Amino acid sequence: MLFIVSILIAVIALVVYVNARRKVSEERNPTFQVAANMASIVFLIFVLVALSRAFVIIPPGHVGVQVLFGSVSETTLKEGINFINPFVDIREFSVRTQELKEVMDVPSKEGLTVQLEVSVLFHLDPDKADDVYRTIGPEYVGTILEPNFRSVTRGVTAGYDARALYTSEREMLAIGIQRELEKIVSPRGIEIEGTPLRRVGLPPGLTASIEEKLRSEQESQRMQFVLSKERQEADRKRIEAQGISDFQNIVARGISEQLLRWKGIEATEKIAQSQNTKVIIIGAGKDGLPLIMDTK
Repeated sequence: MLFIVSILIAVIALVVYVNARRKVSEERNPTFQVAANMASIVFLIFVLVALSRAFVIIPPGHVGVQVLFGSVSETTLKEGINFINPFVDIREFSVRTQELKEVMDVPSKEGLTVQLEVSVLFHLDPDKADDVYRTIGPEYVGTILEPNFRSVTRGVTAGYDARALYTSEREMLAIGIQRELEKIVSPRGIEIEGTPLRRVGLPPGLTASIEEKLRSEQESQRMQFVLSKERQEADRKRIEAQGISDFQNIVARGISEQLLRWKGIEATEKIAQSQNTKVIIIGAGKDGLPLIMDTK
């Protein structure tokens, strides 16, 4: 519409300028010279306005949807300068990552009501922006994403125990919400990046019981570790005692009376040859082994 109005005004200004110039040439009237100058200025201004409708600048992180007389073009405009049909209207859509936060009461598998604060990170698919505008409109977040996000979240949490929302299983819950939501909104041109759980509000009594159960489980695991360690220590001592017993049995089988008597004779000979002052008394017992007495 602005293009048509600009062209009409520019044409009118051109006609006024031509007539004023002719009057100036014929009658030499300075009044018509002023009118010609004003008409030329108006003509130039509205020509520039009309020409400006031949291109559009799409800001970073956006795409442009072209609408010509109520018909949506399948070609979307990328960020930067784009030359367009002057009669086209442009609808800009952001393709940056956006966040939608929701605080809702959701059911658990046991039938309990849990307050859940969850976000969904999403962005518009640039290649489907024209289809989104044609089938949903510019308010696609409130029309498609928001109600489906709430419905999917309640449906997924209904398959989990309340305890799962309080433990490491909450990550699996977030992944489940993301996958189910993607199945619904991705074909409509909305890409889901993640659905992080921000806060889980459980009833105070339930929270205390879950914490007590977790402490009991941790204590049980600790005791199992202690028992396992004690069993390993007992096995080690049993193996060590068996080794000592085997060694003693082997040594005992290798020692005889003849060997002991011979070792005693060798020791007596070495002592007798020593230069140290001593008294050697040869025993009179069964083996006759020496008795050594130092004279110092």
